[in-house]
Amino acid sequence: MIGVLALQGNYSKHIEILDKLKISSCEVRYNNQLDEINGLIIPGGESTTMTDIMSRNNFYDKIQLFSQTKPILGTCAGLIMMAKSVLDKRVRPLEILDIEVDRNAYGRQIHSFVNKLPIKLEKDLETISVPFIRAPQITKVGKNVEIISNYNKNPVAVKSGIHMGLSFHPELNNITIFHDFVFIKQFNSKTYAA
Repeated sequence: MIGVLALQGNYSKHIEILDKLKISSCEVRYNNQLDEINGLIIPGGESTTMTDIMSRNNFYDKIQLFSQTKPILGTCAGLIMMAKSVLDKRVRPLEILDIEVDRNAYGRQIHSFVNKLPIKLEKDLETISVPFIRAPQITKVGKNVEIISNYNKNPVAVKSGIHMGLSFHPELNNITIFHDFVFIKQFNSKTYAA
């Protein structure tokens, strides 16, 4: 079963994507639920609010321990939370991906846009259209982080080990390739299938 962190943000769209892939899922609202799942999605939302809620509900240590053996996919604010470093000091990151992030670097809500991106996952190359909404910019990438897509020569999708972070929202355009890759393909099995 895959958990979707349901503290804040549009977590329901990720559950729809998992349903489409026939992967069983649940909303995660309490840190002890991490013991019952095989993977986690940290959705978009507001990263300073997420920092506050995760701190008050003791999620940090539990998610960091969880990340040592189980995959995490983060989109937009989820990517910010997974970063090693965030330029805005109001955000306390989980330090799962060796990246530095500048939150809202692509502009405010009114500057949201949809763009076509080339995505390279292993040997597969695909072009998809995805929305950027108050999107974070990845400003530094560590040596063990693989860039799987760029926008204007800046990384917007990265992978490190079993984890993946995206600056954009594939779930809003019903794009399943990232959820499918993180929770099914990289394990060569239907481990998480319903």
